[in-house]
Amino acid sequence: MRTTQITKLLRVSSVTPVIAVRRINSEVSFAIRCRPQYFRRFAVCTNLSKSFTSDGKKLFTPGPLGTSKRVKEAMLVDYGSRDVSFIKTVKFIRKTLLDIAEVSEEEYTAVPLQGSGTYALEAVIVTTVPKDGGKVLVLENGAYGKRMATICKLQGIEHEVLNFAEDETIELSVVEAKLKQDPSFSHVTVVHCETSSGVINPVEALGRLVRKHTAASFFVDAMSSFGAVPLDMGQSGIDYMVSSANKCLEGVPGFSYVIANKKKLFQCKGWSRSLSFDLVAQCEGLDANGQFRTTPPTHAMLAFKQALIELQEEGGMKARSKRYQENRRILREGMKSLGFRELLDDTHKGYIITSYHFPQHPKFDFKEFYTRLSDLDQVIYPGKVIQKDCFRIGNIGYLFADDMKRLLACIKQVCRDMGISLPLTA
Repeated sequence: MRTTQITKLLRVSSVTPVIAVRRINSEVSFAIRCRPQYFRRFAVCTNLSKSFTSDGKKLFTPGPLGTSKRVKEAMLVDYGSRDVSFIKTVKFIRKTLLDIAEVSEEEYTAVPLQGSGTYALEAVIVTTVPKDGGKVLVLENGAYGKRMATICKLQGIEHEVLNFAEDETIELSVVEAKLKQDPSFSHVTVVHCETSSGVINPVEALGRLVRKHTAASFFVDAMSSFGAVPLDMGQSGIDYMVSSANKCLEGVPGFSYVIANKKKLFQCKGWSRSLSFDLVAQCEGLDANGQFRTTPPTHAMLAFKQALIELQEEGGMKARSKRYQENRRILREGMKSLGFRELLDDTHKGYIITSYHFPQHPKFDFKEFYTRLSDLDQVIYPGKVIQKDCFRIGNIGYLFADDMKRLLACIKQVCRDMGISLPLTA
């Protein structure tokens, strides 16, 4: 049935489209609640195309990611920013994030900020790097490390970049030599999981080097790892850690957050180069009355509260990590059997996202490959490494073993339809 026909049918029924669509998915609910005289017309809609009635496509990407039905449904409530229930939600979120990070409220604070994860990254830099004498060392082995350097450049902040290969972890010996040579850096930054490739960097060991050789603040981008990859903030000496609602904690996009060492953060009062990105002012406002300084992402935060409840129901970070690792195992074994080659060698043990080389086959075209998979409701992602042609498949978000198996079956089908014989040959 075409969309125009559906729209006409909805008009005749005097039932709002959102309610009608939800009822279409359940004939029982539909029969009870819709006006009986229009039941026959609406019953036809139970056979609508999958794209109209489904929960959407499966997202095997670094973000945005899939979420549960209950997380989505949590957004169907409207709250004002000063509503007591919403203020309690914000308090619950801030406390639970500290619990997940396994840090104390006495030493750390969680500061939510409207916007994507990059907003929180920039907020840390513009708020905590001193205007006089501030200097940032960026440890970079991929696109997201480069982004940190770009933020510093655009803000006019002195910085230096240590570059490493995209398919290798950051080398501790090189970093240590640099810190010994120049211990004057005010900040050292690193990405925990470099999702352009899938590399997991040795954050805890790097943190120990920073503490040993400098008085610098240690700033970690844990965007795609927090909540699934263990990271001891205390032992690592992490002063600022940033992540996003729509990653391993499986909320919806709309806000990010900083878990900050309170002593370090409040020393930065008055340093911010921005009104909107002033983390100290944001934190002070939340501490004072539980409210954001400007319009909060109410619906995204309601969804995130539900996502945190579901994390607890699943068994916490260990259980979620186990699910993602199983997703990764199924993907790895399946893609290997099809002849696809991973970008990273076997020394890398990350399970957040996997990069694959383009097949060396005359009929392989990534755009067509991507589009055909998307038509089957399977969304993968282009590569982001510069030196090699790759695509990426994520293992995180609301994905389970059956989803990975379905993706592999679709990849087989698409390759067959494109005239690409499997398994691939080198």
